[in-house]
Amino acid sequence: MTFVAHISKFTRRYILSPESIICFVLIIIIYNTFHHVKPLWNYWQRAKFHLQRRSREEETNSDIDNITWKDRSSWEMMKGNAAMFAIQGRRPHMEDRFNMVNDLEGTRTSLYGIFDGHGGEFAAEFVEKTIFKELMVRLLRPSTEDNISDNLTQILAEEVLSVDSRLLDIERNSFDISGTTALIAIVRDRMLTVANVGDSRGVICDKNGKTIPLSFDHKPQQVKERRRIKEAGGFVSFNGVWRVAGVLATSRALGDYPLKEKNLVIADPDILTFDLNELQPEFMILASDGLWDCFSNEDAVDYVRERLDEPHFGAKSLVLQAYYRGSLDNITVMVVNFKQSYLGIAKKEDR
Repeated sequence: MTFVAHISKFTRRYILSPESIICFVLIIIIYNTFHHVKPLWNYWQRAKFHLQRRSREEETNSDIDNITWKDRSSWEMMKGNAAMFAIQGRRPHMEDRFNMVNDLEGTRTSLYGIFDGHGGEFAAEFVEKTIFKELMVRLLRPSTEDNISDNLTQILAEEVLSVDSRLLDIERNSFDISGTTALIAIVRDRMLTVANVGDSRGVICDKNGKTIPLSFDHKPQQVKERRRIKEAGGFVSFNGVWRVAGVLATSRALGDYPLKEKNLVIADPDILTFDLNELQPEFMILASDGLWDCFSNEDAVDYVRERLDEPHFGAKSLVLQAYYRGSLDNITVMVVNFKQSYLGIAKKEDR
């Protein structure tokens, strides 16, 4: 029997037999199933998330009318005695958000907020929109409380935790893992109340030019934070900077639902109050950590103090200087000029 005859016989008996064909077909089906199910599932989840997000965005419009976050490298705004400037900087995406409301409906109550997102833009955008909306509603309600500062402290604590809970519910359903810091300042009847979650930071320049911190960063390497994380079953490791579970460089944030499951990261705010009649401050700076990576509290105050007469009260100059010094993060700076009284919405710029 020739070689060709042997090959032909082998092919008919083994390769083209009904059993072989059935086995081959089954292998193809199994391969296609395992190869395509996960991409299809991921595609469905992404589509579902974007549909949910679009629906939420349509339901909750930002109070910042003319800011467009997409395809932009810088944002600026002025409202009365407050000004903000922000740049995307060296990051591939802009994850910082901000908001400001001067003299809320004539109540001499003003709100200012900086939100530094990570792991995506959704958490910062959701928190900025939602928490300002809820705070404004509550601050406009008639209050019978005698102690204004205690009342504001309670309101801020309740709203931060409430918004975090709502955000976590959304993230679990949409498989979103983003998170955000929150730095919120409320000025009411010459009392300043500041709530902080994370490592955005606020400082004030008093009447003598002295720098007074309005918040303190929540960092994993701090003794209190490290102990809490370890007691929750987590760990802190160094990867460029100290990080919770080797991932997150701040120990408190809103969102971050995978790290919230065992309370490795929490959203409990630290809240401080200040009497502006006593301090008689010149100005206040609120900024994301893209600034504080390059400036100390005192350096930032000194820098702005020399530029308070600029169009953005020095906020723009401070942001650009942080960029020139090598900041690798998004940079957002808000300056409230207490030398200038409430003027309503004097000017808004958006380029």
